[in-house]
Amino acid sequence: MSETDKKPVTREKRSNSLWMTEDQTEHLRLSLRVSDVLHQERTPWQDILVVDTPEYGRTLMLDGAIQLTERDEFCYSEMMAHVPICSHPDPKRVLIVGGGDGAILREVLRHPCIEVCTLIDIDERVVETSKRWLPTVSGALDSPRADVRCMDAMEYIRTTSDRFDVAIVDSTDPVDFAAGLFQAPFYEDIKKVLTPKGLMVELTESPFADTALMRQAIDQMRAVFPVVRMYWGAVPTYPTGMWTYGAASLSPDPATPIREVEGTRYYTNAVHRAAFVLPPFLEDLIREHRG
Repeated sequence: MSETDKKPVTREKRSNSLWMTEDQTEHLRLSLRVSDVLHQERTPWQDILVVDTPEYGRTLMLDGAIQLTERDEFCYSEMMAHVPICSHPDPKRVLIVGGGDGAILREVLRHPCIEVCTLIDIDERVVETSKRWLPTVSGALDSPRADVRCMDAMEYIRTTSDRFDVAIVDSTDPVDFAAGLFQAPFYEDIKKVLTPKGLMVELTESPFADTALMRQAIDQMRAVFPVVRMYWGAVPTYPTGMWTYGAASLSPDPATPIREVEGTRYYTNAVHRAAFVLPPFLEDLIREHRG
């Protein structure tokens, strides 16, 4: 066979492939293929990125960390909202610290008993970006029962005369302006704005990826509140997929639901009760920390 008769060397055609990567720990990353970049900006507080992904749908990132995806946000939002509200004997007023995307607010307002929900987020651009690009989560931001304020939540809590039955702390990672949201002085301030039977919940991160922060948050809550319980659930796009929450109460048992809610996809009263049953390793982490 002559040289001219040989089949020419070819390769498969390549295409543009865009991926978004979150460094969840120093040694762990989560990457999602991106089909479209919808919005990106730097605000005075953080970097905002909204993308479409084939696997998890529309996704919001703040400072390189996934805040929510359309496909799995309900796992987190429902457990943050319904656990404290369904445990409180007579919830009427709710405070959300952070949560400018509106997902937890949407869940809070599923309860007809809630008269007003005050949402305090320091970055108004998160609120506006969610309204523009995340319609499945942001619809409640314009509800007449929603009192949305873009300001420093810690300053608001220190100076307000408002009182709340439930406080939900939906913080970003504990860096920069959010670092103080996992400390006892902040919990003391939260305690002062709660009614006598008030409850607070806050994300306490992954027991695998953020063990030290999880322990610190629970320890700091115990220094302030008479009743502190941990519960957990699955959030696939959060670090390791196993997520914990701290529930702190002035009186009610946060592990005991006393009302139901309709329209949920993750939360039920049975899931509520089960979430407070901790795996032995998690019980051990808390038990060791008590010592």
